[in-house]
Amino acid sequence: MIIARVIGTVVATRKHESLVGSKIQVIQPLDPRTEEPQGGTLVAVDAVGAGVGERVFVVQGSGARQALGDDGCPVDATIIGIIDELNVQ
Repeated sequence: MIIARVIGTVVATRKHESLVGSKIQVIQPLDPRTEEPQGGTLVAVDAVGAGVGERVFVVQGSGARQALGDDGCPVDATIIGIIDELNVQ
């Protein structure tokens, strides 16, 4: 699981049938201690209705498909939670 910030939205008029009706977001992974950008951006399916600017939890790989309830879905990253508060000691 990674912590990221939603930085944009993807609009696709054509996509795989299992993604029809899904919101797709552009996310920037963050260093959990500093909240500074860490690494390159990713595209993730939004399972929770996050908005641009929000910090989110993201799962990747098979967990991303399981979060959507479709093991055959061609997804590698899914937003599974919106972070209200982050406290790292």
